[in-house]
Amino acid sequence: MRCEILLMFQYLGVVAETLVIMTQNIRIPSHLLPSDGRFGSGPTKVRPEGLDALVAVADVYLGTSHRQSGVRDVVHRIRFGLAELFSIPDGYEVVLGNGGATAFWDAAAFGLIERRSQHLSFGAFSARFASVVAAMPHLETPEVIESPAGTHPTPAPNADIDLYALTHNETSTGVAMSLLRPGAGIVAVDATSAAGALPVDMNEVDAYYFSPQKAFGADGGLWVAMLSPLAIERIERIAASGRAIPPFLDLASALHNSRLDQTFNTPSLATLFLLGTQIDWMIEQGGLSWAVDRCRAMSGSVYEWAERVPYASPFVKDREMRSPVTITVNLTTNAAAVSQVLRSNGILDTEAYRKLGENQLRIGVWPATEPGDVERLLASIEYVVDRL
Repeated sequence: MRCEILLMFQYLGVVAETLVIMTQNIRIPSHLLPSDGRFGSGPTKVRPEGLDALVAVADVYLGTSHRQSGVRDVVHRIRFGLAELFSIPDGYEVVLGNGGATAFWDAAAFGLIERRSQHLSFGAFSARFASVVAAMPHLETPEVIESPAGTHPTPAPNADIDLYALTHNETSTGVAMSLLRPGAGIVAVDATSAAGALPVDMNEVDAYYFSPQKAFGADGGLWVAMLSPLAIERIERIAASGRAIPPFLDLASALHNSRLDQTFNTPSLATLFLLGTQIDWMIEQGGLSWAVDRCRAMSGSVYEWAERVPYASPFVKDREMRSPVTITVNLTTNAAAVSQVLRSNGILDTEAYRKLGENQLRIGVWPATEPGDVERLLASIEYVVDRL
């Protein structure tokens, strides 16, 4: 028995070594390769034009005070640009803070949830906010409504709930959901991989927050939130109540500083500049509706391809739940090997979300992605699969 086990491991080792050699030797023809190989669902493609614009002002912008006019002008441009892009209603405000959307979860637990929240949990990121809140001793145990990966649950109106935590687009699974108020209370929406690429009626939400490293083609480490008068009143009331709130996570402080076109502490100036440039570019192209249509067209071509070829199928079965920006495609061939070959040929970040445990590709398409590059990506995948 011991000898048989040893032989089995030796065989598996030979198979793995052979696969590595095969993947290293597959070279995709240049005419099939995308002009830009970034298809990630984490940090995404940064437009070269944005980088060029940053370089052009670097000597007077980078390395300067974030409380002086040069940087504050950029923050002002971001705040009013987002207000225009999202057509925010009267009384809503755009607020910025450091730390990314993950930090906003902590900030919301201290400064936006009054007593008890309800969370829709249908992937890694939506589940994480619920776990953050569950660990807070000053809050009651949150209500968590779960559904299997590849689907999303429905919020349940509950008079005991003062904040509903929704996720517009679950990055780990490629599931998107429509946003409607489930009942009385604050509606807080994690829109990190949705903002700027999915449609939203801001009247249906009170805190629409995100990081700029997805559709807005910048870097992480910053959170942006569009807050309703109801959310602003809640933040100011909790801050005045005497609740102990760490200064870095104080939403009232973030609100005050944003009204001055600055952040509480020093931000990444490059991130701010790239975000502002991307907002301007999206407005020039036609605004949010343009970005939504562009992403839907690109993701639609990927879903159609996945339903057409014999070795692929969309992971999300319900068409109404399929994300227009993060497409998860199950394969019958070795998806990790396919991603490895793509990466060795300069096509990056098509790997499945690590904790999902599926044999799949995860393909990100964003406003900055070129539609022609999506078609070349699919042709490259076909070329690789044929040779594996």
